[in-house]
Amino acid sequence: MNTIAKSEKSDIAVIAERITNAVMEHRLPPGVKLAEERLAEAFKVSRTKVRHALTVLAKEGLVTLYPNRGAFVASPSVQDARELFATRRLLEPEVVRKVIDRAGKAELRRLRAHIAKESEARLANDRRALIKLSGEFHMLLAKLSGNPYISKLMDELCPLTCLIIALYDSPQTPACPEDEHIRIVEAIELKDEATAVSLMLHHLQHVENELKLSVDEKVDIDWEKMFA
Repeated sequence: MNTIAKSEKSDIAVIAERITNAVMEHRLPPGVKLAEERLAEAFKVSRTKVRHALTVLAKEGLVTLYPNRGAFVASPSVQDARELFATRRLLEPEVVRKVIDRAGKAELRRLRAHIAKESEARLANDRRALIKLSGEFHMLLAKLSGNPYISKLMDELCPLTCLIIALYDSPQTPACPEDEHIRIVEAIELKDEATAVSLMLHHLQHVENELKLSVDEKVDIDWEKMFA
């Protein structure tokens, strides 16, 4: 029985991870319906396992469950976006400080290897891959911080950030400014905490500023003029 339970949990985790990856790569856009039957066919598993995976993602905020309608990829509001970036600006300076305290040669090699992947995606003009890799850069930093609670939180926040980018960015806007991750890593290598923190805050503000976060703000509509 325990083996079966562990196997089922593993299947559910894989399904949740693959759906998360599809969101981060912008293959699943915000608001799209996640039909249990079609997902079960695609993953070659039971609908029960799919339902459990969607419940996991709903708890993380990546999926919204509606009674009698099913599951949909979440569509974060402008306010959600602003609050998410505010949270990340509180959290990620601490991530940077912890990485500077803990990072040795092996950790720095991992960061450099990731930066190289981002450069390859940028040269290939692979926007989907670049958006995913940009999110994974921040998740990697959190993992290297050595704090499992921060790492878990960033694993939730980064896919949500990708959703927000999918909703509110301009197709012509780069997923992340070209040199900002590199400069953060260079500051970490130098153990320059003040510069690394400043660069991280600037980076997050830059990403937020590139988004069109006024599109769903409430405005006064002159209905008579509009339909005159």
